[in-house]
Parts: sequence; C-alpha cells; structure tokens
Amino acid sequence: MLLARLGLRACEVARLSLDDIDWHAGQFTVRGKGRKITTMPLPHDVGAAIAAYLQHGRPRSDRRRLFLLAVAPYSGFKGAAGIQTVARSAMRRAGIVGPGRRGSHIFRHSLATDLLRSGATLTEICQLLRHEQQDRTRI
Repeated sequence: MLLARLGLRACEVARLSLDDIDWHAGQFTVRGKGRKITTMPLPHDVGAAIAAYLQHGRPRSDRRRLFLLAVAPYSGFKGAAGIQTVARSAMRRAGIVGPGRRGSHIFRHSLATDLLRSGATLTEICQLLRHEQQDRTRI
C-alpha cells in the first residue's frame, strides 16, 4: 500500500522505522533520496494495514525497522532490493504478467498514471512523488 497508494520508493519503504509513524497526528516521516526528509499524511486505510501487520504479521523483535525479514534473525531490509523482491513475488502470485519492469517501481508509475488520468496536474503529481524536477514526473 505504501508503494501503490502513496508512491513511495522501495528504498523509502525499507528505511521506515516504527519511530517514523505519528499515529496521533496521522502522518509519517519518509527518508527519501538525497537524504531528504518529508512528512506525509497517513491515510486511514494505509494506517490500518500497517497496524494489522504490526499486530499479526511482524515477527517479535526489538528492532525499530517497520518491516522485518520473515526469517530469523528478524532484521530490517538492507535496502530497495528486498522490497523489490517482495513486490515481484506479490505480482507473480496475483498473476500479473506483461509489464516490462516488474519491480516495485511499477506501483509508483501506475499511481502517477492514474492520477494524471483522473485530472491531477503534473505539479501535484510531482509534489506527491517528491520529484525535484517536473521533467522526471513527465516520464
């Protein structure tokens, strides 16, 4: 949901920590490219999915990373590659075939495309995706 609904990059999802989520304010901190730190709203459905993962899916651990590997030792993902593998696996299980790029970035691209088709401006999409230059968003 973080990839598809909010357009996070795989590396940003991998870096998320339990301390990044402010449940009371309904927002969370994203540590993006170029060491940029952004606060984003946490939609209710995304927050509910994270809460369900914390209650029922996350292995018990004293690690502060939000998402942990499912096998011991339960450490956080070292980077984008682990999140990309999870995304590819989920797409394969769902029977999704055809996209040239099958990693996590397809979710980000699909979000931008859907927003554009729904009438969002390139400037709005650029801000959501945290692009510094609108030329990156045009792709």
